[in-house]
Amino acid sequence: MDQNEAVQRIEELRDMIEQHNYLYYVKDDPQISDYEYDKLMQELIRLEGEFPELLTPDSPTQRVGGTPLEFFEKVEHTTPMLSLGNAFDEQDLRDFDRRVRQGLGVEGPVRYVCELKIDGLAVSLRYENGRFTRGATRGDGRIGEDITQNLRTIRSLPVKLKKPLTLEVRGEAFMPRRAFERLNKERLEREEPLFANPRNAAAGSLRQLDPKIAASRSLDIFLYSIVGEDILPVDTHSGALDMLEELGFKVNPERRICEGIDEVIAMVEGWRERRSELAYDIDGMVVKVDRLSYQEELGYTAKSPRWAIAFKFPAEEVVTVLRDIEITVGRTGAITPTAILDPVSLAGTTVQRASLHNGDIIREKGIMIGDHVVVKKAGDIIPEIVAVKADMRTGEEKPYHMPTHCPACESELVHLEEEVALRCINPQCPAQIREGIIHFVSRNAMNIDGVGEKVVAQLYEHEMIRSVADLYYLQREELLQLERMGEKSVDNMLKAIEASKSNSLERLLFGLGIRFVGEKAARLLAQHFGTMEALQKGTEEEIVSIHEIGTKIAESVVKYFEKPEVTETINRLREAGVNMEYKGLRTEDVKTDSPFSGKTVVLTGTLENVTRKEAQQMIEVRGGKVSGSVSKKTDLVVAGEAAGSKLTKANELGIQVIDEKTFLEWVNK
Repeated sequence: MDQNEAVQRIEELRDMIEQHNYLYYVKDDPQISDYEYDKLMQELIRLEGEFPELLTPDSPTQRVGGTPLEFFEKVEHTTPMLSLGNAFDEQDLRDFDRRVRQGLGVEGPVRYVCELKIDGLAVSLRYENGRFTRGATRGDGRIGEDITQNLRTIRSLPVKLKKPLTLEVRGEAFMPRRAFERLNKERLEREEPLFANPRNAAAGSLRQLDPKIAASRSLDIFLYSIVGEDILPVDTHSGALDMLEELGFKVNPERRICEGIDEVIAMVEGWRERRSELAYDIDGMVVKVDRLSYQEELGYTAKSPRWAIAFKFPAEEVVTVLRDIEITVGRTGAITPTAILDPVSLAGTTVQRASLHNGDIIREKGIMIGDHVVVKKAGDIIPEIVAVKADMRTGEEKPYHMPTHCPACESELVHLEEEVALRCINPQCPAQIREGIIHFVSRNAMNIDGVGEKVVAQLYEHEMIRSVADLYYLQREELLQLERMGEKSVDNMLKAIEASKSNSLERLLFGLGIRFVGEKAARLLAQHFGTMEALQKGTEEEIVSIHEIGTKIAESVVKYFEKPEVTETINRLREAGVNMEYKGLRTEDVKTDSPFSGKTVVLTGTLENVTRKEAQQMIEVRGGKVSGSVSKKTDLVVAGEAAGSKLTKANELGIQVIDEKTFLEWVNK
């Protein structure tokens, strides 16, 4: 066989194998035997071996390939992966429907799409000319991790679409119940720790550095959205789901279009009782406005879309015995009691601990050591004690009294004004220092892989760290002396620490753990001041002048930077090369006299001279806002080559359209 014949036969084999994968894993309708399938695969492997120059990453033979990674690269999502607001009862759903109708100005029923809420791991997939090129986790919604190699091992995920489109899709990867049971049985036989539930098992599998491990876990995936409909002739969410199926994606078949909220509620009630019949776990239903133009009109809050909501099924409740109460000290010194329970199965997990929040909760509920207690998971996630079964008391139960001194440093605990929690106010408390460092390295802060809770405890125990700045002065030779610290793990840790130095200022501010300064406040402070040095000199008056920053935060920030130990820590971080500047767009940098100022702009088609991201930054720095779809609120459309439905819609609505040449001319005005 010459090369031309090999090219033709290899393409035939790849198409045949992917079609049979689709029929088997997506449609559950195999049309050839395993023996016949294996023969096709072996022929493809042989031909790719004879003609290695014809081997491509999207070949079916490469689903489980490549060497193990050293660490996961970070991926910035082109469009944020927002979370959904929650509904817990019928009234919450009716309130959501009322808000939707008010927002749209309609009186009649709105058409919704109801989908099962799969209990798995949200992922984003990128396809270029119909070929799968990248997959990432949700992460913090803005930045995730590149897990392409592991996602490629999921047989129901197409590596090549049925049309050569470039698009981004999102879905939920999960582990079917049968695969979960088999995995835990195998781990039990090998005397390895068991996974608590299928969701944890799926997440753990997709975060394995070796794709062969992910491939062995029998993962599956349902796709539920397309990011931007520019290339697809659809104007509804249900139409987008149908299009996903036509392209070869696996879409959950248990979806339904509902005319009005009454039909939504009926479907929710039906699945509340039937969810145990499924081959996979769900924890609720997702309700979305069907018409895409309505979605655009309703828009988003800072955290979630106004056109969708997740109904969470009521939490399962169980009774178990409370054996003890354990005290932990948080990074701000707050003292938190935790109930130690007899292990009990609850909502698919084994529960042994439940938060009691503070001493007042213990007193209000009359909790005693040895009590039988009712436990549920708040939002199906966090275990909490609902009530005490006082009628089951035997007389052996013992009252519990909150401590008067810190269990970590023995300092006297205090109640600060207007606070319920007891607090340790010793700044040198080892528990607070450890918790503060754990927060600093966490994903939403400095995002340092390989430095988790156990590693921080180990480094603290060996007196290698006493502040967050010490992380940047760790020595490879010293780390290698520690137990369970091999060369590879140490090198990966140091590489992650080094990479964190380039983070933008807001991550550092959040990581420092300034009281009352969350992620949003950290970003607002960084955006306003621009540098750490400027923020350190900021006054309460200046900080309060920032929109959405209040007196409490301003006072806390000023007091924080007045501490000598804070100044020392920041100086050491600066000397280590940690970035102290905000890398995003600052308020003062926005031009107010450009043609884009105050306008909502939509980008569509292919731009030849700039990327979409560059174009978006050009618009934002000139006072404009970039939107993902065209609506009545759109002021301007920039149309590149092969512009699709967005251009058509803009023309229908009479919205101004300019080409790339004009766009660049406006940019330079």
